[in-house]
Amino acid sequence: MLLQIRFELCFFCLQALFCFGCFSIESEQTDEVTTSSKRHVTEEDLGLEDHKKSRVEEGENQSEQEPQEPEDLCGVFKADDCTPPPAAPFSHRVVSAKPNQINNFYTINRQEVLGGGRFGQVHKCIENSSGLTLAAKIIKARSQKEKEVVKNEIQVMNQLDHANLIQLYAAYESRNDVILVLEYVDGGELFDRIIDENYKLKELDTVMFIRQICEGLRYMHKMYILHLDLKPENILCVSRVTNKVKIIDFGLARKYQPREKLRVNFGTPEFLSPEVVNYDFVSFNTDMWSLGVITYMLLSGLSPFLGDDDNETLNNILACQWNFQEDEFSEVSEEAKDFISKLLVVDKSWRLGATEALKHPWLADPAVHYRLHQKVRSTLHCNALTLFCQNL
Repeated sequence: MLLQIRFELCFFCLQALFCFGCFSIESEQTDEVTTSSKRHVTEEDLGLEDHKKSRVEEGENQSEQEPQEPEDLCGVFKADDCTPPPAAPFSHRVVSAKPNQINNFYTINRQEVLGGGRFGQVHKCIENSSGLTLAAKIIKARSQKEKEVVKNEIQVMNQLDHANLIQLYAAYESRNDVILVLEYVDGGELFDRIIDENYKLKELDTVMFIRQICEGLRYMHKMYILHLDLKPENILCVSRVTNKVKIIDFGLARKYQPREKLRVNFGTPEFLSPEVVNYDFVSFNTDMWSLGVITYMLLSGLSPFLGDDDNETLNNILACQWNFQEDEFSEVSEEAKDFISKLLVVDKSWRLGATEALKHPWLADPAVHYRLHQKVRSTLHCNALTLFCQNL
C-alpha cells in the first residue's frame, strides 16, 4: 500500500513538472530532472582595486497561461519596491569645509570600516548633539592641491539633491586630511550583496538596480555634472532587504559645459570609455558606457573588457569586441541584450542618454517586466516540485 502511494505521488510530480515546463520529451526520450545550480562567484585582484564578479542564477522558464499584464512595474513588485529609496534623514545642505576638529562634534567609530580605497577610509559616526548616525569619509589631503581636489567633490555634492545620490551633511579640514560627513546607509556595496551565496540575482532585480542608477545619472546630467567613475563599488544598497540603491563617491566628478571641451585621464580601467582611454573629449554619454559595463556584469557575472593587466584591458576597450555568446547569457532577455548593445558603442554620440535609457523597453515596458516576473515564478514552482519529488 505504501509503495502504491509513493508511486502515485511520483506520477503526480512528473505530471506537474511537465505542466510547468520544467523538462520536455524529445525523440521519445525524457531529459533528467535537475535542480537549479548556483553559479560560482569569483573575484579578480587588479592591484589597487578588487573587482568583484558574480555568476548569477536566473530562472527564465515561462508559464503557459499568463493572466492580464500589469500596467506598470509595480504590478510585478511589492509596493515598497516601486517607490524611490528613502531620502537622507536631513534636508539638503550647502556645505563648506570647516577648520574645526571633528571630534568636538562627532564620535567616529574607527574600528568599524564601511569602505575604503586610494582616498582613505569610511567609518560609521554619530553626531553628538542629535544622535544621528552618519558616515565619515576620511580623505588624506596634505598638500593644498590635494585639498582643492576634495573641495571640488564638496562643490559637486552641494549641487546634488536626489534620492539616488548619497547626500553630504558636513565637512571638516585638518592639517593632514579632509573629512566628509555623509548620509549613512547600511546595505553594503551592490556587488557585496551579489557575491553572497545566499542571494540569487534575477534579471528583474537588475532592471530595478539599473533603473535607479539611470534616475541618478539623469539628475546629475540635468545639473551638468559627470560622475566619471561609475562602477559597482560606487553603488550602495540602502538596506539588505530591498532593491534600493544610491550612487556614491563624487571624487572624480566634474562640472560639464557642452560648449567647453573636457578631457580626463583618470578612472577605473575596467569601466573606462573609449574616449577616456584615447584622451578625447568626454560628455554625458561617457557615464552611459560605464552603465553598459555594469549592466553586462550584473546580468552575467562577467566583465566584457577585463584583461590580464591594465594595458590589455584598455586595448580590449578600444577594440570594443564583446558578445553575448557566453553561457551566462543563454537565459537573458533580448531586451536586456539590446539595452547593453545601445550603450557599449564606441561613438559616444550614438549611445543612449540617461533619459533615453529610461524609455528603453527593458526598463520601461510593463509587458517585458511581467514576462520576466512570470519566468521567475515558473522557476520557483519547478524548483519546489523537484525538491518535493527528491524527498519522496
